[in-house]
Amino acid sequence: MTQHTAIPAPLAPDAAPARKPRLALMGEFSAGKSTLTNLLAGRAPLPTRVTATRLPPVWLSHGPEGASLTGTDGSETPVPLEDIAAAPLESTALIRLTLPAEALELCDLIDMPGISDPNMPASVWQALLPEVDSVIWCTHATQAWRQSEAAAWEEISSRLSGPSTLLITHFDKLRNPRDRDRVLRRVQKETGDAFNAIFPLSLSQALTAGDDMEAWKTSGADRFAEYLVDLLLNWAEPGRRPAQAAAPAQPQSAPQIAPQAGGGPRAEVLDFGSKREAAASAAPASRVMPRRVAPPAKRSQRPGRARPETQPAGD
Repeated sequence: MTQHTAIPAPLAPDAAPARKPRLALMGEFSAGKSTLTNLLAGRAPLPTRVTATRLPPVWLSHGPEGASLTGTDGSETPVPLEDIAAAPLESTALIRLTLPAEALELCDLIDMPGISDPNMPASVWQALLPEVDSVIWCTHATQAWRQSEAAAWEEISSRLSGPSTLLITHFDKLRNPRDRDRVLRRVQKETGDAFNAIFPLSLSQALTAGDDMEAWKTSGADRFAEYLVDLLLNWAEPGRRPAQAAAPAQPQSAPQIAPQAGGGPRAEVLDFGSKREAAASAAPASRVMPRRVAPPAKRSQRPGRARPETQPAGD
């Protein structure tokens, strides 16, 4: 298979212009990375079925809706958004997407292939690591933080400049509160201070919550979203980034899983524009606290805020 190494080299530190942080979504195959990308983007540009997720890295930036393939030879080929799932792995180093999503006004997202996918050589995602500032790592709750993940993270983490986050996805698969507590306690112990925060999360419930705010909160997305927005709004000021989430001595039992509401757009969104205005006028010692507002017409819909804490949630 052709080695995917045609990624432009990063600029030297003194030549690099100010830019938004770049967050890579990583983890093992079928850990929920593409579902998380769709949740953060407020739409579903990426396929999430197991048989349709073998894609090269997908780099999402803010802009008018569009897609292009970066070839292993450095070429750029525009393609319809609906055709990205058919990108030829042998000749495609990267898929670039631009979407008018509000989350992408604050950061770029890079959906990486699964590190354990036997059909995807490690060179596919390793070539992009120099471009990554921080990682949101997804680990499947039923086999959370495998040895292969720990080994990969040991290699990757030293190459990152920003704080990284661990999501324990598919948390709804752990039906017993005792199992949830046990898994959370073990992951906290085994990862130590490797991550800035840990969030148990049900991506499927978050995506289908619709107008049901209880389902949204129970999914764990509420807390994670608040943490992420706070992190990104204060990215340029390291002293104001969310503090590392401390592991509780006695993890709380997870709340009951709320019934999943019908799919549909979220009823409220984060108004990122007002948050930046608030940040510009805030006193240096104050923190920007995003609020929820009713969505204007044709805006990307964003989830609500959440506190940066490690706390069990339904999945």
